[in-house]
Amino acid sequence: MSASNSECYFTGVKVRRLDDDGQSVPVYPGKVNLKAVYDPKGLSIRVEDSSEPKEFIVCTSSEFARIGPKGLLFKLSTEALLINFPSEEETNKLYKAVVAIKEDKVSNVFTERTEESSASQYFQFYGYLSQQQNMMQDFIRTSTYQKAILDNPADFTGKVVLDVGAGSGILSFFAYQSGAKRVYAVEASSIAVHAAKLVAANKVDDVIKVVSGKIEEISIPEEVDIIISEPMGYMLLNERMLETFLHAKKFLKPNGKMFPTRGDLHVAPFTDEALYMEQFNKVNFWYQEYFHGVNLSCLRDAAMEEYFRQPIVDTFDINICTAKSQRHVIDFQASHETDLHRIEIPLEFHVLTSGTVHGLAFWFDVAFIGANSTVWLSTAPTQPLTHWYQVRCLLSRPIFAKQGQLLTGRVLMVANAKQSYDLTIECKIEGTSTVSTNTLDLKNPYFRYTGVQPAPPPGNLHTSPSEDVWAQMDLQGARQAVNLVNGVIVDGLGHVSLESGSPGLVQQQPNIHQGSIPATGRKDKTPSSAVPPTSSATSLPFNQLIGGGISPSLISSNGQPLIQSGGTSSQAYPLIGDYAIAANLRQMSSSSS
Repeated sequence: MSASNSECYFTGVKVRRLDDDGQSVPVYPGKVNLKAVYDPKGLSIRVEDSSEPKEFIVCTSSEFARIGPKGLLFKLSTEALLINFPSEEETNKLYKAVVAIKEDKVSNVFTERTEESSASQYFQFYGYLSQQQNMMQDFIRTSTYQKAILDNPADFTGKVVLDVGAGSGILSFFAYQSGAKRVYAVEASSIAVHAAKLVAANKVDDVIKVVSGKIEEISIPEEVDIIISEPMGYMLLNERMLETFLHAKKFLKPNGKMFPTRGDLHVAPFTDEALYMEQFNKVNFWYQEYFHGVNLSCLRDAAMEEYFRQPIVDTFDINICTAKSQRHVIDFQASHETDLHRIEIPLEFHVLTSGTVHGLAFWFDVAFIGANSTVWLSTAPTQPLTHWYQVRCLLSRPIFAKQGQLLTGRVLMVANAKQSYDLTIECKIEGTSTVSTNTLDLKNPYFRYTGVQPAPPPGNLHTSPSEDVWAQMDLQGARQAVNLVNGVIVDGLGHVSLESGSPGLVQQQPNIHQGSIPATGRKDKTPSSAVPPTSSATSLPFNQLIGGGISPSLISSNGQPLIQSGGTSSQAYPLIGDYAIAANLRQMSSSSS
């Protein structure tokens, strides 16, 4: 099926099944509709009938034959189907599409570097609307892309854009919103059919052109000004989509732009005893010698190797990193796709915290460097979580590193035909014989994320948490007492009044947690004079309130009181931050009375 004609419909089709003797029987009692749709393997043919829906793939190895002027015979793995069309013209249409698939023996960069089974699984996965939804609902990802495109109108207005791996076409829509003259949305999975429907339904098909096929094998009628894509996988490089992104530069005009423009892969050593023991203890299952009467122990070494070959995909507290991260920069504007076949990153970390190094943590940032602004998309553990999470790779044997020591090593990533990488990590302490390595399979990660906020590493508490709780409660009580003594009223709506009031009035106004709602201020309903009350939104004391607390700037240097009531100064008192010292409140209370 050609890129421009990714979907064909046939109505009034008869489908018959052939038995071993060549006799045919109707599969359906009447005529049915048939749809031929582009598929990464070739052509998907679907019979649309609820009584017995059928779907099969026509590829280069498929067996078929023409039977008479209006019939096509397809030999499938379980049956042979004879399809009769109402006209010879429609028969020719499908026949030519099938012949084109059968004769397409042209090799391309993608097929040469990718196993057929891996490619089939990959395109099937991204052909599901549910998976597209998962990515589109990543608010950080989608919103950052939109902002990067809309904030750089000089790069898009009136320009020709190529969207590589368009998926649902959401990035193409962003390019349209930014004023693109034409957008070629290239998608190799079957989701291209749905993308075309979205384009037509939103009436932008005069600008956005959906092209079904791999970027390595399709053609477009003109060069483009800018290439947009979301090609990042786990650890930036998994799925090897970045190579396809770089390959697309064959359609780019000289001095054209790439969005994203650059990718930074960050690496840092980490300590996490709980994670290491979690993986280690999984092997205990294979230590059993009487599992339903079977001795499993001969497989425990193989199980240990397999578990530790898995990169762990989850998130973590940045404080588990024992040294500052080191980055490896890939300039998408200048790099060639072959530069990503073998990546070696030398490591050199100055250890900041003494402890056991259990492995290396990875995350990435990408930059959209436009004519108007630069926008960053980050998957760092300090940033809001994305569907890429972070990745950690365990060493086969942890090593102990002291603060100030130099931790060296390397990360070696070698691309494989499974659209992923074989990963080797090595760490050693300079000046010692301590070395640890591990080899991991990036294609087979362990998805560990549970939705629970990651805890900071143990041993970082330098005061008593129990005492801190009671101290916080004491301060809260002190603040309430200050409010009562000085007539500061903070109600549940965030309204603040600095006028003195009767104790009964104060009790009717519930207090509010400091900083939880911005104070808006309000005037008294029946002001006694034309002078605005001190709680007015334009008054100095009002503007110096922080949440419901008392700002230190309201306290004069000579110890004068915060509020003067009836011309009489109340007792001055010292503060801690925004709050009064609890020990002085009793004295304040007695003075006020």
